[in-house]
Amino acid sequence: MAIGTISDLKDQLSFTDDIGDADDGLLQRKLDAAQSHVERMLGFKIEECFGGEDQDPIPPDLIEAVLQLGAWWYEQRETAVTGTIVAEVPYGVQELVNGYREWTW
Repeated sequence: MAIGTISDLKDQLSFTDDIGDADDGLLQRKLDAAQSHVERMLGFKIEECFGGEDQDPIPPDLIEAVLQLGAWWYEQRETAVTGTIVAEVPYGVQELVNGYREWTW
């Protein structure tokens, strides 16, 4: 179950109506990859704990983490960039996820 839509991701990226649908396939791949990555960070699939019948709704901050990461990957398509400051994937995604993560030692 996807927790964000292409429309949500376009909003996150501040796309205007004149952009069209040419990148929808790419946006969907970024969105799917971002959700998969967040779920690996969590240690569980989001749909196992949230959004279903008799479950709490999907927390807005997990949706935000997926959208931030998907937008970052859409805008930063290279694995490495030279001549610039090195930065981790969007600051805040880890912090958004940590509150829901299954911690084990």
